[in-house]
Amino acid sequence: MPSSDLDVIVVGGGPSGINCGIEAARNGFSCRIFDKGCLVNSLFHYPTNMVFFSTSRPLEIGDVPFISHGVKPTRREALEYYRRVVEAWNLEVNTYEAVEKIEPGNGRFTVKTSRGEYRASYIIIATGFYDQPNMMNIPGEELTKVLHYFTEPHPYAYQKILVIGGGNSAVDVALETYRREAEVTMVIREAALKEGIKYWVKPDIENRIREGAIRAYFNSEVLKIGDEDVLIKTPEGELSVKNDFVFAMTGYHPDYSFLTSLGIEITRDAEKTPIFNPDTFETSREGVFLSGMICGGMVTNKWTLENSPIHAAKIFKHLQKLRDRQAEG
Repeated sequence: MPSSDLDVIVVGGGPSGINCGIEAARNGFSCRIFDKGCLVNSLFHYPTNMVFFSTSRPLEIGDVPFISHGVKPTRREALEYYRRVVEAWNLEVNTYEAVEKIEPGNGRFTVKTSRGEYRASYIIIATGFYDQPNMMNIPGEELTKVLHYFTEPHPYAYQKILVIGGGNSAVDVALETYRREAEVTMVIREAALKEGIKYWVKPDIENRIREGAIRAYFNSEVLKIGDEDVLIKTPEGELSVKNDFVFAMTGYHPDYSFLTSLGIEITRDAEKTPIFNPDTFETSREGVFLSGMICGGMVTNKWTLENSPIHAAKIFKHLQKLRDRQAEG
């Protein structure tokens, strides 16, 4: 079979995409994984000092042990682990090759990428949601000082930082920049920090807020971002805060335009969940499957690195049945 003619093409080279590649190998399907960035591109762009909520064992895939030095693995250890998984299973992964268009026809799909053209019987979309930040749609959001991703705290030492959000990402930004002598202000829509804050971090952020080392405005929202300040609406009224950088940790969402271009239907409620069969993970477009966190739509905490590996197993159990039927017929 020519290398451009495959059983399965997986779009997305993150942990879920890698797991799909493993299941393809286990079941004897030719498969290639594509990612527009590096291997596990989303994990690579996580904060450099990030520590996972989970221990390493629940993150293991492909019967490859995940050994970490601490109780909970770090980003760096995860990057090393997924490289070893790809090598252990000898998976074909095309990094820095973006999938630009997928066209159905004659029972197969033509996949056009930034580097070439491929054909496959089945498509699995495992692109997650991390590349699409939720925008606030307020004046000044387009300024270069407004950031939706955080990597290193050092560049923000001694700066006036405003963090929007009350989840784990927002808390990590606030604490890490605070410890580099930044002047940190948090703006949180809700009356309290979100449930699910890492238990070893929660007392730290609560104490910093309580003592006033980090200012926090609850039940509040940002109205406007200026070059040198930010306008905030609080229960006590509007106020202006001097500011150098804004971290809008407002969450992320799947690339809906890409999904709908494939003919995948999306629910019309606030969750905007792609429609798929929960037993097979096949979408409303026959032959196209979803795997991983993209399945949750706007509910980005529904599926995690721990519970999404079942997707690949269900997909290839279904594909194996289809292949058996074809062989019998």
